[in-house]
Amino acid sequence: MVKAVGGRLPKCSADYFAAKVKDHLPQMLRPALEPMLASIAQLTEQVRQMTRDLKKLAQEGYPETALLSQVHGVGLICSLTYVLTLEEPARFKRSRMVGAYLGLVARQHESGEQKPQLHITKSGDTYLRSVLVQSAQHILGPFGPDSDLRRWGLGLAGSGSKTRKKKAIIAVARKLSVLLHHLWRTGEVYEPLRQQRLLAAAA
Repeated sequence: MVKAVGGRLPKCSADYFAAKVKDHLPQMLRPALEPMLASIAQLTEQVRQMTRDLKKLAQEGYPETALLSQVHGVGLICSLTYVLTLEEPARFKRSRMVGAYLGLVARQHESGEQKPQLHITKSGDTYLRSVLVQSAQHILGPFGPDSDLRRWGLGLAGSGSKTRKKKAIIAVARKLSVLLHHLWRTGEVYEPLRQQRLLAAAA
């Protein structure tokens, strides 16, 4: 609406949008937009309060989420969803089983010598799978810090097509689900560049 009348609003994060743009509204639009900004500010505060409540819940009721949140890109929502969905790490004998449980492995339909590449099974919890994919997108995105997982995923994506990049995101989400289970089960401190350190030590 502001652009339509030739105005511009300053760039800012969603958390501070209502407060920062208030003084930049064109005078003619203030009667219409100020109530909208008030609603946005109220919703922002509600989100902040809910985030504080979730942090308290995680710290007091599910301290194991701190182990999962060591991985950059795995936030409060992802770690809580992971723990609450899987319930106990002992449910899986091997961490690699988690990827299949969450439907992050490709379906198989082999016939003779043909081995077609099929989509993932999408079994298991839909919401957990979606937040793992979001975490994988962050890990591979422009703001993801260097790590073994990021390097591996970027190697899969290469400079190829969108389809290849989408497959790389799913592959990283699957590997992330395995990594999180391993950290939860062992209580280890996460090393983002563990493989690189081992390779350097071997050399």
